[in-house]
Amino acid sequence: MSNFEIGFDFIENEVALVDRLQVGSEEAFETLMHLYKAPVYNIAYRILGDPCEAADAVQETFMKIYKGIRNFRGESGLKTWIYKIAIAETLNRQRWWKRWRRKVTLSLDEPIRFTQEYSGPMELPDSQPGPEACLAARETEQAVQKALSTLSLDFRIVVVLRDIEGLSYEEIAETLRISLGTVKSRLWRGRVELKNKLHDFVNGHR
Repeated sequence: MSNFEIGFDFIENEVALVDRLQVGSEEAFETLMHLYKAPVYNIAYRILGDPCEAADAVQETFMKIYKGIRNFRGESGLKTWIYKIAIAETLNRQRWWKRWRRKVTLSLDEPIRFTQEYSGPMELPDSQPGPEACLAARETEQAVQKALSTLSLDFRIVVVLRDIEGLSYEEIAETLRISLGTVKSRLWRGRVELKNKLHDFVNGHR
């Protein structure tokens, strides 16, 4: 069966994809990667704010998925299960990064070498925008990411899952294992803080 057919079966019936994953189908895993690599990266990037760290979190997430899919019992939706792993691995990466930064001191005499170019969240644009539109989009992207990075982690995660990834309140509650009331409270407070932090940026571009 082709990747396209597996993907179609998944849309129609999640069980079809899970069944193939649990028997070790490489095509099924490629389809899963195609469906979820970008959203998992976006979540990791929005939380970590670093493309290289986000890429590492994605790799760890899919390694955990590959190893753990045989234990998936369908008690939650596949997407919710994947996002739980993604959040956990991203937070693990954040804790590791904080410990690493405390141990490492960069020498001002040595150039900083980047292993890859900045990419930002993975998106597939519908058309090629002009230079001015690209610049405006880049500035907005940087402003949003900077504002997001200043939110408390609890607020940031809920805002990312709801307003960027489009999860329902119920999916967020299940993913984070918190109540619906807590989801709504964190989302409201996170949105208020984000709006306040973006206020100066918006006024400066009128």
